[in-house]
Amino acid sequence: MASSSGTKPSPPVRRMSKAHGMMFDLPSNIGNSVVDSDMVPSSLPSIALILRVANEIQDDNPRVAHLCRVYALKEADRMDPASNGRGVRQLKTYLSTKIEEEKDEIKCQLARTDETEIQLYYQIFYEKNIKEGQDTKQPEEMAKFYQIAMVLRDVLKTVLPSSQVDYKTVKYVKELESRKEQYEHYNILPLYAVGIKPPIMKLPEITVAFQVIRNVENLPMPIAHSGSDVNLYVNDIFDWLLSLYGFQKGNIANQREHLILLLANIHARSRNLETYYQLDSFTIQHLTDEIFKNYESWCYYMHREPNIKRYPQGYAVQQLQLIYIGLYLLIWGEASNIRFMPECICYIFHNMASDVFETLSCKVHPVSDANQTAVPDHEYFLRTVITPIYKVLLKEARKNKEGKASHSTWSNYDDLNEFFWSENCFMLRWRREGEKYYFQHLDEIPLPNEIVNPCIIEKRKHKTNFVEGRTFLHLYRSFHRMWIFFVVAFQAMVIVAWRRSGSVYTVFDEGFLRRLLSIFITSAVLNLFEAVLDVALTFNAWRSFEFNQILRYLLKLIMGAIWVVILPIGYSISVKNPTGVIKFLKHWTGDMQNQSLYNYLIVLYLIPDLLATVLFVLPLLRKKLELSNWRIVTLVMWWNQPKLYVGRGMHEDFFSLLKYMMFWIMLLVIKLTFSYFVEIFPLVRPTKEILDMHVENYLLYKIVPNVAHNVGALIAIWAPIILVYFMDAQIWYAIFSTLFGGVLGAFRHVGEIRTLGMLRSRFRSVPRAFIERFLPSAHHDSNTKLSDNSIEQKNMAIFSQMWNEFICSLREEDLISNKDQELLLVPCSPSDDSVIRWPLFLLASKIPAALNIAKDSKRKEDAKLIKLINSDFYMHSAVVECYKTIKCLIDGLLEDEADKKIVLKIYDEVSNSLQQGKFLKEFKMSGMPLLSVKLEKWLKILMADHWDDEIYKAQITKALQGIMDTVTHDVMINGQKALQGASVYQNSKDGQSFEKINTQDIRHKSWKDKISRLHFLLTFKESAADVPRNSEARRRITFFANSLFMNMPTAPRVSDMRSFSVLTPYYSEHILFTDDELNKENEDGISTLFYLQKIYPDEWTNFRERMHYQESKEAICNWATYRGQTLFRSVRGMMYYRKALELQCALELPNHNASREEDSARAQALPDLKFTYVVSCQIYGTLKNSDDSHDQSRQRSILNLMLMHPSLRIAYIDEREETVNGESEKSFYSVLVKGGDKFDGYEREIYRIKLPGPPTKIGEGKPENQNHALIFTRGEALQTIDMNQDNYFEEAFKMRNVLEEFEHSCRWQRKPTILGLREHIFTGSVSSLAWFMSNQETSFVTIGQRFLASPLRIFHITRGGISKASKTINLSEDIFAGFNSTLRGGYITHHDYIQVGKGRDVGMNQISSFEAKVANGNGEQTLSRDVYRLGCRFDFFRMLSFYFTTVGFYFNSMVTVLTVYLFLYGRLYLVMSGMEKEILENSIINQNKSLEAALIPQSLFQMGLLLVLPMLMEISLEKGFRTALADFIIMQLQLASVFFTFQLGTKAHYFGRTILHGGSKYRATGRGFVVFHAKFADNYRLYSRSHFVKGFELGILLVVYEVYGVSYRRSSLYLFITCSIWFLVGSWLFAPFVFNPSGFDWQKTVDDWADWKRWMGFRGGIGIQPEKSWESWWEREHEHLKYTNIRGRVLEIILALRFFVYQYGIVYHLDIAHHSRSWRVYGLSWGVIAAVFLLSKIVSVGRQLLGKELELVFRMLKAFLFLACLGITILLSKTYGLTISDLLAAVLAFLPTGWGILLIGQACRPWLKGLMRNFMKEMSRAYDYIMALLLFMPIAILAWLPFVSEFQTRILFNQAFSRGLQISIILAGRKDKSSLK
Repeated sequence: MASSSGTKPSPPVRRMSKAHGMMFDLPSNIGNSVVDSDMVPSSLPSIALILRVANEIQDDNPRVAHLCRVYALKEADRMDPASNGRGVRQLKTYLSTKIEEEKDEIKCQLARTDETEIQLYYQIFYEKNIKEGQDTKQPEEMAKFYQIAMVLRDVLKTVLPSSQVDYKTVKYVKELESRKEQYEHYNILPLYAVGIKPPIMKLPEITVAFQVIRNVENLPMPIAHSGSDVNLYVNDIFDWLLSLYGFQKGNIANQREHLILLLANIHARSRNLETYYQLDSFTIQHLTDEIFKNYESWCYYMHREPNIKRYPQGYAVQQLQLIYIGLYLLIWGEASNIRFMPECICYIFHNMASDVFETLSCKVHPVSDANQTAVPDHEYFLRTVITPIYKVLLKEARKNKEGKASHSTWSNYDDLNEFFWSENCFMLRWRREGEKYYFQHLDEIPLPNEIVNPCIIEKRKHKTNFVEGRTFLHLYRSFHRMWIFFVVAFQAMVIVAWRRSGSVYTVFDEGFLRRLLSIFITSAVLNLFEAVLDVALTFNAWRSFEFNQILRYLLKLIMGAIWVVILPIGYSISVKNPTGVIKFLKHWTGDMQNQSLYNYLIVLYLIPDLLATVLFVLPLLRKKLELSNWRIVTLVMWWNQPKLYVGRGMHEDFFSLLKYMMFWIMLLVIKLTFSYFVEIFPLVRPTKEILDMHVENYLLYKIVPNVAHNVGALIAIWAPIILVYFMDAQIWYAIFSTLFGGVLGAFRHVGEIRTLGMLRSRFRSVPRAFIERFLPSAHHDSNTKLSDNSIEQKNMAIFSQMWNEFICSLREEDLISNKDQELLLVPCSPSDDSVIRWPLFLLASKIPAALNIAKDSKRKEDAKLIKLINSDFYMHSAVVECYKTIKCLIDGLLEDEADKKIVLKIYDEVSNSLQQGKFLKEFKMSGMPLLSVKLEKWLKILMADHWDDEIYKAQITKALQGIMDTVTHDVMINGQKALQGASVYQNSKDGQSFEKINTQDIRHKSWKDKISRLHFLLTFKESAADVPRNSEARRRITFFANSLFMNMPTAPRVSDMRSFSVLTPYYSEHILFTDDELNKENEDGISTLFYLQKIYPDEWTNFRERMHYQESKEAICNWATYRGQTLFRSVRGMMYYRKALELQCALELPNHNASREEDSARAQALPDLKFTYVVSCQIYGTLKNSDDSHDQSRQRSILNLMLMHPSLRIAYIDEREETVNGESEKSFYSVLVKGGDKFDGYEREIYRIKLPGPPTKIGEGKPENQNHALIFTRGEALQTIDMNQDNYFEEAFKMRNVLEEFEHSCRWQRKPTILGLREHIFTGSVSSLAWFMSNQETSFVTIGQRFLASPLRIFHITRGGISKASKTINLSEDIFAGFNSTLRGGYITHHDYIQVGKGRDVGMNQISSFEAKVANGNGEQTLSRDVYRLGCRFDFFRMLSFYFTTVGFYFNSMVTVLTVYLFLYGRLYLVMSGMEKEILENSIINQNKSLEAALIPQSLFQMGLLLVLPMLMEISLEKGFRTALADFIIMQLQLASVFFTFQLGTKAHYFGRTILHGGSKYRATGRGFVVFHAKFADNYRLYSRSHFVKGFELGILLVVYEVYGVSYRRSSLYLFITCSIWFLVGSWLFAPFVFNPSGFDWQKTVDDWADWKRWMGFRGGIGIQPEKSWESWWEREHEHLKYTNIRGRVLEIILALRFFVYQYGIVYHLDIAHHSRSWRVYGLSWGVIAAVFLLSKIVSVGRQLLGKELELVFRMLKAFLFLACLGITILLSKTYGLTISDLLAAVLAFLPTGWGILLIGQACRPWLKGLMRNFMKEMSRAYDYIMALLLFMPIAILAWLPFVSEFQTRILFNQAFSRGLQISIILAGRKDKSSLK
C-alpha cells in the first residue's frame, strides 16, 4: 500500500533531454510542465500536482486543462494570500499571464459552457480510465488516473456549485473517495491497490502473511465522535494501532509492507511452499525473538517484566505477538534521530506496550463512547513522544559548536541513551492524561546525587557514565593492563640484566629474587595511577552515577593507595642491606625483620588477579556470571567491573581463546627476548660506566647545580630505547599476523587459481564445483542414476547459463572484445547431444596440433596415437566435437537417404577400425591436412551470404563431393573397396551424389553458431593464452573460478534464502559525467575523456567495437561514467544482485511441479521479495527545487537512474515551508520515491514521513543520511555500500552463499552480526600513488581482517542503527558499528570468497587528506567510551589484538616520530654539554653499538617497511612470489618508501593534534580522474605545519649535531640510523613535490612562484578564503588553538620549550663566549633576540607611519639601522672576537628560538592584545617566507634540469605506461587529435 501521508504529493520533475546524457527521451506532451514545475515553490506542493494534471490532459481537452490552471491560481491565493512565501508571487504572475492568453483562444469541445464541459469530461475520464481500467490496467497506472480524477473533482467543485452537479457525477465522486487508499502508489506490495495484481501478490507466503496481519477479531474497535474528521477504518493491526496512538499514515504503510515481507521470507524457509496455507507459530515466534531480543535483555537488566510476555485473556497469542511487533516497528519507523538510542526506544515501547495491554484487558478502546477520548491525529505520536526527545538532542548538539566545543560540555547520543540504562529513566512518569501523553523533558529530570537546581540543569547537561576528555591518558586508562605488563616486564628485564651481567644462574640467588619481586610495587603504583585516572577523567559524570559506581571508584582509589604504602614497607622489611628509599623505610619500621611478610603481602595482592585468571580459563562461567542479574552475583562481580548494559559476556569459547592466547604468548616471548638481548642488556654495562664516570669539563651553565650531569646523559640514551621498547610490539604483531594470515589464507585456498593457465588446467572441474556451491539441494534429489558423462553434461548445461551471463557482463562493461567474448562463451548443447562443448579459449589450436600429431604417426600403433591425443583432455574434446559436428552438419544438409547412408558407412568404418585397433592401417594420416583444407572451404561456403539458392546449393554439393573424394582416395586406404558394396556409392562415382541439399536449417542461429565454431576449431592456429587481454577481466575470471573451490556455504533455493537490502548514502558526489565535463580541458589542455582513453585504451577500443564505431555522445558519457567513482557505477553494480537472482530463479524452474505460467510468475516475483536497493540521496529534494543548472542536471541524472532500474528506490529529506497559524515554518520529511513510467518523466512518491526537525543537524552527516533511509530498507540483512564502491555480476551470484553465513552458529551457538567482505581497489592503475594505496589496503586490511575474524539487519533495527552518529567523536562512523556490535554481544566474521569493488583517492593531496581524516577519526576513537569499554572488558590477549589493530597503530606511528625527536635532542644535549666526548673516551662504551641496534626497529617502521610485509605475503598468496617480489622492487624504484614515510608524518601529526586540541572534521578529498599539477602554494598550505616545520626542525638538529658532535663515524649502524633520519627529513620536505605531476617543469615552477608571492601578499579578512590569502590561511590553520582547553594550551607551551635548547647549547660554543660558562652568556643571547625583535618592530612601525608619505625618510631610517647593525658587528668582531662562524651558528640558535616564541604566542592568543597579535602574525609570515625559499630553491634547480621532469613522470605513472598511457604527451598538453576521431 502506498503512503500515505499522501496528502501532500511531490512536486513534478523537470523534463529530460539527450543533452544531459540521459537514457530515455521524454515525450513532448510534457514540455510545458518544465516551466510550470520550475515556478512551483516548496511552500505550495499541492499546486505542482494540479499543473501536472493540466499538462497531462492538455492534448485531450485543452479547455479543461485551462480550468485546472485557473483552479491552481485560486488555490495559490487561498494558501498564501499575501504572497509571503519564496517564489509565490512569481508563480501567480506566470499563471495569471498564461490564463489570460488562453482565456479566449481555447474553446469547449463537449459542451457550450465550462460547467457542462468539466462535468462531462469528468464522467468520460472516470468511465474510460477508472471503471474500465480496474481489470486491465496496472496499479501504478490506476494511481496516476486517480490523481488526475481527484484534481478534476476539485476543479469541478470550484466551477460548478454542488447543487448543480448531476447524480452520475456525484456517484462517481463518492465511489472514488471511498476507495482512496486503493489508488495510491506502492513500493513492493500493492496490498489494497486496484488493478491487475503483480506476480508477487500471488505468492502463497505473501498471501498468508497478509491474511494474518488482517486478523483484528476480538480487538476493541474505536468509535469516532460526531464531528471527527479522522477516518477510523480498521483493516488490520496497523490501522488499529493507528487509532490508538496517532502514527503517521506513511509510517503505517511502510511498516505494514515491512512486516509482511519479513513474515513471508521467514515463513518460506520454515515450510513447504506447496503445502502451507496458514502462518505457523514458529515464524511469528522467530521474528518475535529477533525483534525483542534487545528489549527483553533491557528489561532483564532493569529488573522489569517484559510487557510482551503479558497476554490478556481472550486473544490469540500470535495475534498479540504481531500487535507488539507492529507497535515496535511503528515506533522505530517514526523515531528519526532517536533510532540511535536503542534503549530509549525500548523505554518508549515498554510504556506503550503497557498501554496496549491495559486497552486489551479492559476490552474498551480509548476512542469510544465510554471513554470520550478524542481521536488522535496522524502526527500525535510524533508531536507528543518523539519531538520532545528530539529537542533535547538538538539543544545538546548545538553546544557542540560544529566540533569546536569540548566533548565534556555537551551530551551526545550515547550520554542520552545511557540515561535509559538506569532505573532513573522511569522518573519520566509516562502516562496518558486526557488527550495527550505526559512526557517530562529530559532536561527537567533530576539526576541522582544532585541537588535539584533548575538553573544549573538548564545551563549544562551532564555526561553519563563516561567523559571524553582530550588527553593521552585515555590510552593508559583504556589499556592499563597492557601498559602495566610492559612496564613490569621492562623492570624485570632491567633487574635481570643489571645483576651479574644477566647470567641465568642469577635466578637462584635469593637477593636477586627479592629484587625481582619489587615489580609488584611498580604494579601497585600503576594500578593506583589507573584508579586516580578513573576518578579524574569521570568526575564530570559523577552526578549521573549511581552511588555504587562512585563507591567503587573511591574504594579502588583507597585500596590502590593502601597497597602503594604497604608493599614498599613490606619490601623494606624483607631487605637485609637496603639503600636509598628502601633504607628510609627500613629506618621508619625499626628493627623489624621478616623475610616472609612481603611474600604474604604479594599473595594477598594477587588474589584478585588469580581469580580473574581462573575466570579467564573458564570463559563460559565468566560469561554466565557477567550476564547474571542475581544480586549476589552482581555484588561479587561489582569490584571487577562496573555494571553496564553493554560489554557483558564478550568472551570467546575455549578453543578460540586457546588459539589467540598461544599466538600472543609466542609473540610476547619473542618480543621480550628481542628487547632483552638487543635493547636492554647491551646498554646495562655502558650505563654502569656512565654512572661511575666523573665529568669535569661540563660545557653548559648548570641550571640545577646539585644534579649529577650523568643523569642527563642516561636519560638521553635510555629515553628513545624505552619508546622503541613500547613501540616494537607493533612490528612484531605485523610480522606474526602476516605469517599467520598468509597461512590461514592458504588453508582457505586463496590464490590456488591466479593465472589463466591455472584456470585452463582446472576448468574441467569448475562446472562441478559451481553446481556444488550454487545449485540448491533440489537439483541433487534425483532418483535417476546417470552416467558420469551425463552428469558432467548436465552440470555444464546449467553452468553455461551463468558463465555466459558473466562473460556477457564483461562485454557490456567493455572489459573484453567481441573476439574474446566468442572465445570465452560456453555453447549451449542440445539435450540429445552427448558431446560436451567447452569454451573455445580452451580448444584453440587443438585441432591443428592434433593434425600434426596424426600426420607424424604414419607407422605407429593406434594406442600410441590415441594416448597422445588423450594426454591433452581439451585436444581430445576438440577432436570428438569436430568429428561429431561434421557428421551432424552433413546429415542436416543432405535430403537424400542414399547420400546419408554413404556418410554413415564412412563413419561406421572409422568406428570399427578404432574398436579393432586398425585405424592407422585403414586410414592414411598424410591425407588429413588436405581433408582439413576441403572442410575449411566447405565451411566458408556455408558461412557466406547468398542470394541465389540454386547456385548456393550447387556450391555446397561440389564442396561435399570434393570432401568425399578426398576421404575415399586420400584418407581411406581401401575407401573405394569399402564402399563398393553400397549401391548408392555407384551414384557418387557418377557425380550424382549430394545434389539434394536442405538449406533451411542454415538460416537458424544455432546452425550458424555450430558452423562458425567448427570453422574456428579447424582454422585457429594461434594460442589463446592471452585471452582475455584485459587485466581486470583476467582478475575477475580467475578470482571467481578460485572462489568456487574455497570454503563457501552451499546456496539455498532462492525462495529459502534470506532477504536483504543494499543501502548507499549519497550527498554531492558525481552521478553522471556530461559531455561538457568530459571535454572540458584543464590547464594542460587535457580533457577527462582523453585522459580516460589513455588510461583504459583496451576498454575504449572494446567500447567503440561494441558501438560499431558509431558511438554517440550519450554512450560516451556512460562509458566514462562507469570508469569513475560515480553513483551510476555503484547503482549498476548493486543492481547485479537482481540480475543474478533472476538467473538463479530461471535455473530453479525445471524443479517445480507447477505449470509453466506459475513458474514464470514466481521467477518474476522472487527477486522483489528477496532484494531491495535504496539510495539515500539526502539532497534530492533540494536539487529538485534548485534553480542552478548543475543541480538540475544532477536531479535529472538521479531520476534517470530510477527510470533505468525500476526496483531502485531513492530516499531523501524534503524541506518544505508550511503555513501554520498564519506563519511560515519549515517542516522536514523522509520521502521514498521510485521511477514512474519512463515515458512521462516523473518519479512516484511512495512514502512520506514527517520528521521532528532537521535530522542532519545533530550528528555526523553520513550516518544521519543512512539513518533516515534505514526505515525504507527491507529484509533480514543489510549491506551498506559507499558511493565509491562497485559490484560485479559473478560476485552478486554468491550473495545467497554469503547470507547463509548468518545461519552458521559457532562460538557458543552465536550467529554473526556483521559480515566483512574483501574489497578490490579498482583505482590502483591510475598512478603509482594509487597503486601504493591499492596494494596497502588490499593486503594490509585483507590479512588483518582474515586473521582477526578467523550484519544482521534486525540486529541493527533494535540496537541503534548501522553506525554511530555523535558529532566529532564518531567521525569514523563505520568502525563504531563494529564496536557497538561487539559490545552488545555480537561478533564479526570476514570471508575471502566474495569481493566488492572500491575506489580510492589517486593524488598525493587527496590521499593525504584521506589519511588525515582517518588519523583524526582514530584520535577521536581514543577518547571514546567504546574503545575504553572494549579495552577493559576484553580479556588480556584479545585486548592486545584490539589495541594493535586500531588506535595502537596510530599511537605507535606517533611514537616512531617521537623516538626520532628524543634521539636527536638527546644527542644534541650530549654533544653540547660535552658528555659525548667524555663518554667516547671510554673504550668500553665506544665499542658498544647497542643504542644504534636498538633503534633499527624504529627505522624500519619509519620508512614504511612495516607495511611491506603484508603486501609481500598477500601478493605472493594471490599472484605468486615472483610477482610479489617484482612488485616490491618496482614500488621501491617508484619511491614507495618516500611515500609511506611521508604518510607516517601525516598520521602522527593529525592523531596527536586531535587528542590534544580537537579540530576533527570530515575532509572532502575529491574523486576526480585527471592527476593535475598542484601549485606550490597549495602544497605549502596543506603540509606546512604537519610536515615542513617538523622536517626543518629535524634537519637543523642533524646539522647542529654533525657540526658540533663527535659521532660514531666508524659505526655502520649509526650511519644507517642517521641516514634513515635524513631520509625522513627529505621525505617530509620534498615528497609532495616529487609526487606532484609536472612538479619539476620549469614553466610551472615559475608560475608557482608567482602564485605563491601573490598568495603571501594578499590581505585577508572576512569572506576571504584561505586559498586566496596567507592571512586567512594562517587564521584557519591555528583555529584549533582558539577552542582548545587549558590543558592543551599548557602542553603546547611545554612542547614549544624544546626550541630554546638550540640557543642554550650553541651560545656557549661561540668563539665570542671565550669558553665562559656563566649565566650572563645565556642572558646576553636573549638581549640579542630582544634587539632583533625591537629592530623589526621599528621597521614595521616605520613602514606604517612613514612608508606612504615620507618614503625617503623611511629609506634613510632603514639605511641607518643597517649601518648601525653592521658597525656593531664589526666592533664585536674586533673587540670580542666575533667570527663568521659565530654569525652562522647564531642563525641556527636564534631561528628555533624565534619559532618557539611564536608557538607560545599562538597558544596564548586569547590573552594577547591587538598590537602583539599583529606582531606575531608578521613574525609568522617571515618564517613562512624563509621556509618557502628553502623549499623552493632545490625545486627550481631541479626544474632547470630537463631530464628531471621526465624521470619524475616515469616514477609517477609507471603503471600507466605499462598499460599504454602516453602520460608524457598528456602532461605536456600535446594531444594527438587523430586519436579522438
